Amino acid sequence: MSQRLDIILFGATGLTGKNCIQYLHQLTKSNERSLTWGIAGRCKEKLIQIQKECSKSIGESLKDVPIFIADVNDGESLNKMTASAKVLINCIGPYQLYGEAVVLACLETCTHHIDVSGEPYYMENIYYKYNRLAKERGIYIISACGYDSVPADLGVVFMQQNFEGTLNSVEIYMSAYNKDKNGVRQLNYATWESAITGKENIENLISLRKKQFKKPLPKLFPKLPRRPSLFKSDVTNTWMKRFLGSDRSVILRTQRYFHEHENARPVQVNVYEGVDSFVSVQFTKLATNITNFLLDYKFGKELLLKYPAFFSLGKFQTDSPTDELSNNIEYKFVLDGSGWDKNVDLKNRPNKRIICEMSGTNPGYGFTCVCVTLCAIIVLTETDNLPKEGGVYTPGVAFAKTSLMPQLIQHGLNFKMSSKI
Repeated sequence: MSQRLDIILFGATGLTGKNCIQYLHQLTKSNERSLTWGIAGRCKEKLIQIQKECSKSIGESLKDVPIFIADVNDGESLNKMTASAKVLINCIGPYQLYGEAVVLACLETCTHHIDVSGEPYYMENIYYKYNRLAKERGIYIISACGYDSVPADLGVVFMQQNFEGTLNSVEIYMSAYNKDKNGVRQLNYATWESAITGKENIENLISLRKKQFKKPLPKLFPKLPRRPSLFKSDVTNTWMKRFLGSDRSVILRTQRYFHEHENARPVQVNVYEGVDSFVSVQFTKLATNITNFLLDYKFGKELLLKYPAFFSLGKFQTDSPTDELSNNIEYKFVLDGSGWDKNVDLKNRPNKRIICEMSGTNPGYGFTCVCVTLCAIIVLTETDNLPKEGGVYTPGVAFAKTSLMPQLIQHGLNFKMSSKI
């Protein structure tokens, strides 16, 4: 790998990729680093244009940053690209449609692979099909390295490491809102496309898990109950509903790994997200029912992809959110952990509680881009702190013993932990 660039960013002309460029430029040369990097995509003209735009916004010329041309439908071009990097940051989604070909190219050329997927079927299918080969080749394939699902997954691991006792369960309350009360929270179209594709694969995911996880995790006492579909949290004092994203599935895979490889007691987890009001939940339920109905038909899927704003009640737009809008979005994770203090019999009721809070701004294109860039850098610079073998890993497993959490705090993640009796 000595003649390779340290990092190549694939999908640099997309919204996430474009926003990663400034952090690659900054972080690859901070803390006395001197890492090399390049950008890749399908269209050379667009990549050159992105170079110019980012040079202007950064205030430094990026014209010497190497450019690579690669297409997910052209295996040879993918191999040429991945053979030129030690680590590939893959920002081409939806990953269920385009991710596997890139992973295969990385395995072929022995290149580490980092992505920001929030798609459970893609992630678990990649683990099922390629974990053994990745181990044999000493390659790290790590998904969910952004807002989905580093704060939740690594947050639970951090609580385990610092609980000073036995952590039984964690309830995660997440929220994101526009600090301009008259503003909106606009999400990128690619996220909507990934969600629609993911819903199509629910049955496939259930079948995959039956094949993959034949041995269930142990039954634990006391069992963490799942809260109602809508409730007011006494921790955050806000209305919450069950979160249907990837965080819980990623966390459970992390907990399974530590149970099977380190004989650790798995932590029970439920994840919830904040809602504006009871009325908004009812509208969301209606929109979800309509979406699920339409997904059963080809014309329905076409409608969903053509009119995201209508079917998502304005949350998803075909136009990308502006920088101003993205920077106005604030996020917060509150992790409520319960367990036992040291030397307490686990047959007793839990007697210890810890609250962990993480917050910041611009989760989609600020935090995510900082996070995935740091993940790639850590794979290069902290190899001794990664799992001893290559493989397909969650962030919680891959980065449990690294400096990722302190570095995220250094670069804008607000963090606070407190104990409660």
